This record gives sequence, C-alpha cells and structure tokens, in this order.
Amino acid sequence: MKESNKGVLITGMIVVGVIILALIYFNFMGNATGQNTISSSGESTIKVLPDFVTVYFNVQTTGQTAANASDKNSEIVSKMKGSLIAIGFEDDEIKTQGFSVYPEYDWQSGSQRIKGYIATHSISVEVPIAEKEKIGKVIDAGISAGAGINYINYELSKENQNKYKIEAIKMATEDATAKARALAEGANRKLGKLVSISTSEFGYVPWLAYAEDASGGVVKSGAEIATSITPSEQEISARVTAVFKIG
Repeated sequence: MKESNKGVLITGMIVVGVIILALIYFNFMGNATGQNTISSSGESTIKVLPDFVTVYFNVQTTGQTAANASDKNSEIVSKMKGSLIAIGFEDDEIKTQGFSVYPEYDWQSGSQRIKGYIATHSISVEVPIAEKEKIGKVIDAGISAGAGINYINYELSKENQNKYKIEAIKMATEDATAKARALAEGANRKLGKLVSISTSEFGYVPWLAYAEDASGGVVKSGAEIATSITPSEQEISARVTAVFKIG
C-alpha cells in the first residue's frame, strides 16, 4: 500500500473514532443533564406536640473588678438553683448555656477608660409538658433570685426530632413520587426508575412561646407568664426533590 493511501486510511480511522467518542459523550451528557427525565418536588407538613417548655434565663451583674462582678453573679445563680432544686429539679437539669465577664468602658471623657466589669450567665431549664404546672414556679425562682427571662420556647427531644424527621421526609418523598407520576401520565409517558433524590432537610426550629419584649418592660410574675403559655400542636415540614427517568 502506498504511503499516501496509508495516511488517508489512518486519518479516516481517527475521524471515525472521534465521531464515535463524541456520540458516546453527548449521549451520556444528554442522560446526565435531564434528557428523558422528569423532576418533581414533594412537601409534607405534620403536627406534633412539643416535649418541653424551656425557660432561658439571663443573669447579669456589674462590679468594680471582674471578680466582684463574677461573685455577684454566682450569688444569684446559687440562689436560683436552690429554689429550683426545692421544687423538684436536679442540679444537672439546670444547664449553663454561656458565661462571660468583660470590661465596661467609659467613652465620655474622650478616652477609653474601664469603669467596671459585667458578668453574664445564660441558663436554661426544661419543663416536661407533663409537668407544665411547674412553669410558673420555675419563672418565679429565677425572677426572685434576680435573673431575667430572655425567652421561653416549645421544644422537641432529640429522640422525637429524629422520629419526626424520618416521618416527614418519607411523606415528602411519597408526595414527590405521586406528582412525578401524574406529570408523566399527563405527557403520555411512563414513569421510570429514580435517577436522584435530595432533601432540603427537616424544617424544625424551637417554637417561641414567650419573649422578654412581650412584657413591654413590665416585670410579670411566673403565674402571669405561665397563663400565656399553652402548649399546642405545632407544624414541622420537609421538602424533597426527585428526578425520574421517563419512557
């Protein structure tokens, strides 16, 4: 075979190979990017009762020194814990969320001058829904000791968060599948295998029951605040997106 013919043959083989590879690539990319697929979103909302009413306290004290501010803070916290233990709480059920001591500056003189120190202590106390009659007593224990209320939440236990997460996501997936089937049938196509599925996660955050701002600056008793806290069913949600093949 002449050299020129060999060159033409080799060139032709390369061109054919490139075409075949291109066809394989574009066929793969077509499937990957959604050709002959259908996408749908599913949602679910379920109603649940909270497990706890959690009271979040803030203890703030001032002093000329960091130690002085911290000691005053400890006195209030100790008094509050004593009152809470007296009504049936264990020491480990009175949880510290945060503690800090920092300087307070005087800027009016035109220079930075420390005029004292502030100590803050954030504490939470969980009241089981089954013992909701204790809510007023818990609030009074904190207020009487000198603590303030940041806010009060309805909350779920970790166990129930996981339980409802699974339930909500499962229901959202069923909803997405039903919608995809309806879309396929409406387009005179047949719903095929699941290609991919993702979730926007379980939509749970603690539900606000009471905030300090709601008092309008007026210090209320535990009984007054407790009457405004009535545990009821709350909504949680889930959302998923699914992609199916269609034929």
